[in-house]
Amino acid sequence: MAASEQGGSRRTPLLVFVWLWVGLPFAYGLFELVRKVIQLFGI
Repeated sequence: MAASEQGGSRRTPLLVFVWLWVGLPFAYGLFELVRKVIQLFGI
């Protein structure tokens, strides 16, 4: 476990970048979907 913990701190920026790369477009798409549903049903 000690070896993976040492390597994990080096990969943290990459992990953050990957989460943002996936999460931001997903969040934007979800936001647009909610906006379209609100427009469609006139809530």
